[in-house]
Amino acid sequence: MAILVSRRSILSGLAVGAAAALSGCGQRADRIGIGLITALTAQSAKSGEAISRGLSIAIDEINANGGLLGRRLELIRRDDESNPGKGVIAARELLYKEGVAVLFGGLDTPVARAIVPIATSARTPFVVPWAAGTAITHNGTAPNYVFRVSAVDELVDKAMVAFARNNYGARRPGLILLNNPWGQSNEKGLKAALAATALPLAGSEKFEHSDVDVTPQLGRLRAAGADCLLMVATVGPSAQVVKSLDQMGWDVPIVSHWGPAGGRFSELAGPHANRVKFVQTYSFLGADSPAKTRILAALETKYPDIEGPQDVTPAVGVANAYDAMHLAGLAIRKAGSLDGEAVRRGFTRIGRYEGLIKTYDAPFAHGQDALNESDYIWAEFDRGHIVPLPVKAV
Repeated sequence: MAILVSRRSILSGLAVGAAAALSGCGQRADRIGIGLITALTAQSAKSGEAISRGLSIAIDEINANGGLLGRRLELIRRDDESNPGKGVIAARELLYKEGVAVLFGGLDTPVARAIVPIATSARTPFVVPWAAGTAITHNGTAPNYVFRVSAVDELVDKAMVAFARNNYGARRPGLILLNNPWGQSNEKGLKAALAATALPLAGSEKFEHSDVDVTPQLGRLRAAGADCLLMVATVGPSAQVVKSLDQMGWDVPIVSHWGPAGGRFSELAGPHANRVKFVQTYSFLGADSPAKTRILAALETKYPDIEGPQDVTPAVGVANAYDAMHLAGLAIRKAGSLDGEAVRRGFTRIGRYEGLIKTYDAPFAHGQDALNESDYIWAEFDRGHIVPLPVKAV
């Protein structure tokens, strides 16, 4: 009998432990954990660090004003190394061991998509401040626990085609795409955007992340009469495209998604890095605003390597994450608790918020994405710094 009771106790304990994990009971009474999964090493480390800095500045502001629900916020980071498998492991640890109230992450679309079912199963809001894959938020789940403050592929694709046509007079663009789910998603979107504007497609070429020579693919596009390249690739692969074009002696304009902004692109691509024009959601250069002045001063105080707006690179990581953290804080306040479902509903009840990128008005009342094409700007690299161009996305 004693053995039977012991077994029952063990089973009961396991059930209670599982329930505690699923309800986020890993939270400590003295803090609210905010999880971050991003690339903190390798070629995209600058982007991951930018996201971390944006969250940190927002958390400092929230804590200075009393925190949330009487508790201080604590940022708990994990490095996914741009690897979906490592992202999933990190998500499980943050959700079930650390009991974070909100999970931030998704620098890379494949990583974000791998995390979506984990966060959904845990009934914990997953906020994406970078990855643009359309399917991340358009994921078919109900209720949907994923919210994004970033660009969206299907909207960026339309903006890329419009920029190529309006600024380069493109009549026959070619696609050069990284061969992964992000590239595949954008191939579909770019072809649809070209068809909608009656622009013929010269061709569509893919290449691998490990490719050190893209001249065969580029050669086929040149032979097909491409007069502009629409590029979707991360930092290192984008740099290989530029170096391959240099090797070929082909001076063709490149209109890109924002992959090159994610790290050491200017260094890796060489002297012609500025031939790539890419989309952004924010820049600390240009007209001042009270929010920008305040946040830039906080960045300069907290991070010695930032001495001015030109040093906030990539700015989109900082800006998207900063606004996303404050929106998450508003959602928790609306919920009045850390229950994941209540916080999810809190996101949909956010009203007006004067953020860094823009003033938001019920940003998630009718969908999961807080930004749209009217919030995009265009930029290029100038001596290692990302600088905005004097044109709008559309």
